[in-house]
Amino acid sequence: MTTFDDRERAFENKFVHDQEMAFRITARRNRLIGQWAAELMGLTPEETEAYAKSVVQAEFEEAGDEDVIRKLLGDLVSANVDVDDARIRTTLADLEVEARRQLIRAQ
Repeated sequence: MTTFDDRERAFENKFVHDQEMAFRITARRNRLIGQWAAELMGLTPEETEAYAKSVVQAEFEEAGDEDVIRKLLGDLVSANVDVDDARIRTTLADLEVEARRQLIRAQ
């Protein structure tokens, strides 16, 4: 095995690690924003858990955050919560930082 092969394997391993971490951060962020939205809607603890899971699942509908934002906005407006797209996007960004912080602490 050459030094080049070792280096290539190290880069591949780092890429895989980074992709896994990005996935975990997004899933954690979506759970946190689901809990935030559930609190705004006045859901019970059981309903909050189920709702947070549904927000995590919404991520898989299409690439990017638009599917999650669309779900949150629709659900919050249906629950007569005064919220707009900008507030959801801001909260999403804030909670991404928090999700990253939580996962780094957990390592």
